[in-house]
Amino acid sequence: MALYAIGDLHLSLTVKKPMDIFGGAWVGYMDKLEEGISVIGPRDTTVLLGDLTWGMDFEQAKADFAWINKIPGRKIILKGNHDYWWTTATKFYRFCQDNGFENMYVLNNNCYFYNDYAICGTRGWFFEEERSGAHDEKVFRRELIRLETSLKAAGDKLKYCFLHYPPRYRGYTCDEILELFSRYGVRCCYYGHLHADSHKLAMEGLWDGVDFHLAAADYLNFRPLLVISEEEMQENSGQAGNYLLE
Repeated sequence: MALYAIGDLHLSLTVKKPMDIFGGAWVGYMDKLEEGISVIGPRDTTVLLGDLTWGMDFEQAKADFAWINKIPGRKIILKGNHDYWWTTATKFYRFCQDNGFENMYVLNNNCYFYNDYAICGTRGWFFEEERSGAHDEKVFRRELIRLETSLKAAGDKLKYCFLHYPPRYRGYTCDEILELFSRYGVRCCYYGHLHADSHKLAMEGLWDGVDFHLAAADYLNFRPLLVISEEEMQENSGQAGNYLLE
């Protein structure tokens, strides 16, 4: 019953856009991912922090989700900036049902309870210059609403927040998201999106009472990050389950 996190798988089993071309850690990344997920057991839960596949729609993403389906246990999925296949939760669940994909859940306007822990989150948003136009500001405000909806649904559980975009890194803070963390008592934040030289911008550890962790796949050398161990889970008396907002 451990909880893991990893983002930015960038699978491309149908769309020929392999990440190996970027060199470095990405060389042989599919083999590394296969080895990395071997630590996950059937009773565990893994949060996938967006940018899962280069597929532009469900048909192009089908082979990639078949690969994700092989990850043992429950998979909780949130949107990244390159998840072009993303439409609605209803369509995603129908896609999973039609293809026999099991134990996949969308984190969007909701939260999941895992014993006494609440798994909250949304995609988030990024640089200030991306909010210069009316459209970008609208998207950002919608992400704030989704995040607050998720945090409210968590009630008094221990709140662990998962985002695709980092809410803070060296030289930047998203004050609105960090204010929500403070208001709702978020304990930990896990995020992805940063790659290669951008890893050095990551701010990890305790900042203003929140423990931050970068969980992009290449940063983790494609091995899922252990968020909560089974032993920690067993110390809590609640029951594993989930709570979905319609």
